[in-house]
This record gives sequence, structure tokens and C-alpha cells, in this order.
Amino acid sequence: MLMNDYLKNLKEGTDIRQSLIGLKEDVRRNKTGKTLAQTLAGDFSVLTDLLKSEDPKVRKNAALVIAETEYEPMREVLWEAYQGEKILFVRADYLKALSHFDCTRYLDAIYARMHELDELEAGPEDQKHYFGEQTALKTVLRKTEKKGKHKFTARDGRFEVILLTNREHRDATLAQIPDAADIRMLAGGIRFVTEKLPEILPIRTYTELLFTIPGLSLLGGSPGNIAAGLTPPVMKFLRECHEKGGPFYFRLDIRSSLPEQQRVDLVKKLAHALEKESKGELLNAPGGYEIELRMVANKTGRFVPLLKLYTIHDWRFAYRREALPTSISPVNAALIMELAGGYFQEDARVLDPFCGVGTMLVERRMKKKCSALYGVDILESAVLKARGNTEAAHVNAYYVNRDFFDFTHEHPFDEIITNLPAAGNSRSREDILALYDRFLRRIPQVARAGALVVAYAQDYSLLRECLNRHREYRVLEEYCINEREGSFAAVFRLEKEIGTTGA
Repeated sequence: MLMNDYLKNLKEGTDIRQSLIGLKEDVRRNKTGKTLAQTLAGDFSVLTDLLKSEDPKVRKNAALVIAETEYEPMREVLWEAYQGEKILFVRADYLKALSHFDCTRYLDAIYARMHELDELEAGPEDQKHYFGEQTALKTVLRKTEKKGKHKFTARDGRFEVILLTNREHRDATLAQIPDAADIRMLAGGIRFVTEKLPEILPIRTYTELLFTIPGLSLLGGSPGNIAAGLTPPVMKFLRECHEKGGPFYFRLDIRSSLPEQQRVDLVKKLAHALEKESKGELLNAPGGYEIELRMVANKTGRFVPLLKLYTIHDWRFAYRREALPTSISPVNAALIMELAGGYFQEDARVLDPFCGVGTMLVERRMKKKCSALYGVDILESAVLKARGNTEAAHVNAYYVNRDFFDFTHEHPFDEIITNLPAAGNSRSREDILALYDRFLRRIPQVARAGALVVAYAQDYSLLRECLNRHREYRVLEEYCINEREGSFAAVFRLEKEIGTTGA
């Protein structure tokens, strides 16, 4: 049915509930809320009259349809309907509708209602609806007060931080940290004290940066006890590191060996306890959060509390706007370039024969200046994504949509950098072994004698088997990237131009 057919049914009182649902889905799917507002031409009575229906589901869907129009005069109508609504499950939907509008004028009332819901004692069924209303209230708050409103302002402070890194190569990251103190090597990272946070943030080989909370070590007991011990130092830390503002929106992540359902229950109870203990200065938000409270259980079941701040923007890999399922992670690409960096030459001509979305080439350029970057890939979609990503990184590179084994260039390359294809649904191990052999035989046709090759292979045993058969290459380094998966990065050199016949 078309929009006008749904509206006709509503005006005539025909099949109201289904017509509302159909209209709502049609407007959302086709993003035609503004068109609906224009069609109604300021007379919303066909919808607003339904806010008085005896059927709560009709009221709910009428509110959600009105919201899609984003027609400002409807904000007051929806607020009054929310205030007068007695059916608990409908109240949350009115708030979902109101989240489409600027509700600044209602902030005091929203905070008052949240406090009221905190104090209410109710049975399990009503608790579910109160929780739904609280969640919807927080969504209205977050959208009204603007996500990310807090600005981190303490870059010159003294902090104890943890950089989570590749387990096999913590030293590669440690070597880049300036003037660190109280260094402790962890199983999956490095814990240290720094006064040079601005110099830490751009390091490209860590996966996450976490802050320890001054004055806290281990927490345990009931959710209420944990919240009571956690809230004061967390709020002190957050206030000292940020400009003044409203509440901090957070998500809670509990890392422990608890059974899944127990862990989920603990997350809910602790998040609620934190909101209550902080008197609304911490608000749990499944999306649009500014901070993550990470609780990591030790062997005794007590928790180490850590903070991840989304108020500090991580721009390191912002260029990687598009990817493919087979794309290497940017941090792994950066790690490989850091490990192999001592072999790179200034102003090299660099080729990636299986370039995918361009990550390896971008990270190679981040490590050292190049005179030319070329990427080749048989997939047109990959080349298009690579061009977009590389442009976003402000890196100059040329991309060619072609099979590498048909690619030629008049000038030989100094370096071959690539994430090699892996076995999977479309390629068997035998297929990959044959491909790697062709790859090694093809390199002398596009690269000079003495050229450097840096290849990441998810199953290195296959590449190693091929390298053992090709005596024209000398392996310089082998770096384990993930021992469990068997992935390695190999650095080897083309010593002489032999084995160049055939592709």
C-alpha cells in the first residue's frame, strides 16, 4: 500500500492498528517522514486524535509515526501524551518518539522522573517496564544533551595507563613509549605511568588504551558494595580530566569466567547501582556512551576496574572507512611495518599485489617515505574501497584492477608488501600452495634484484614450504603474529633474478 492509502484508512477508521503499523514501516523504510509532514500540511489530527484511542497499541504506533515527521510543533503534543499515559509499556514508546526532537525544555522533568523511578519499589513485571522507561529517558537525554559533549582536557596530566598489544610483540610497542615509569609487562600489554599522553596516543601498534583509576585496586562483594567503592574515585577522575558538563554516559563490560547469564545479571545490577550511587552523574547507555567501565576479574573473583575514554578520539586508523571480510586489521598492518621497518629504504617504489582495501600500503607510507605506491587487486570493489581509504589517509597511491599475474610495469619495484590470500571456502590449501608458488615466481618480473618482500600469511607453513623451494630468496626475519592461528609476517629478499620463466 502507498502512504496515501494508509492515511485514507486512518481517516475512515478502517483497520486502524494495521494501517498505523504499515504506515510506520513504510515511512521508516523509505525515509519519507518529511514527505508525510508535507502531505498532512500542518493538520496532524488524523494522527494526534489516535493518541486518545482506547487501544494502547494504537496510541503507541501513532506516536512513533508522528516522530518520523520530526515536525517540531508535535513535540509538545507527544510530551503531554507521555505525561498523561497510564499504561507502562506505552510510556517508553512515547519517549522513543520524543527522542527525535530537542527536549531541552523538559530536562528538569526528565531528571525528576528518573529519580522517581529509582525510588519506586515494584514487582518483576512492573520493574521490567520501569527499566524500559528509564532506558528510553536516557536516550532522550543523550540525544538532547548531545553525544560526546564532554571534552578531555588533561593531556598534560600524570596517568597510569595500560596499552593492550599483540601478545607476541609487546616490546615493539614498549620501544615507542617515551619516558615511561613503573613499567609492568602484562600477558597482553604494558602497564606504565606517563606524563606524555599526547605522545602515547599516536602509537600505531596498540589495540586499546585503558586508564587505571587512582586509589582503586580490587573490588568485590555485592553490586551495591562495588558501586559504593567505585563511584567516588571514578567521578573524581572524570571531573578532573574533563570540562564541566552533564552526566557521563557509560557502558559496563565485565570480563570474568562467570556463566553468561550470571554475568549479564551482574552487568544489569551493577549498572543500576552505579547510576543510583552517582545520583545520575553516571548513566548507563547501550549506545552513544562516552566511557567504558571495564571490570576484569582476577583468580579470586575480585575485579580490577579500568576506564576506556571515548572522549579521547582515536584518529590513528580513521582512514579505514571500508573493509572486506579478508582485510587485515590496521593495527596488525601497523605492527608488521614496525617490525620490518629497519629493512625499509627511503623513497622506495612499493607494490602490493593483493592490495585489498589498501591498508598495507597506507601503513607502509606511515612508517617511511615512498617515491611511489602501487596496489593491484583482481576485485574491482576492493580497488574502489582502497582508493577511498587511501584518499582519506592523505596518501598518494595508484590502484589497478587487475590480476597480479597479468600485471606489468616499466619500472621495477624496490619492495613488495602484501597480505597474502588465505585458504577458505573458495580456496583449498592446495590452491593456496600453488598461488604462493606462482607469487614467488612472479616477483622477479616486477621487482629488481635485491628487492625486499614483506608478506603476511595466515597459514605461514604454506608460504614457508614454498620459500624452501625458491633459492632465489633469502629469509631475513620471521615474526609470529598469532601463534594460535599460525599467522606470521615474513621478511625476505630477492637475491638474484632466477626462476623468472613462466607465471
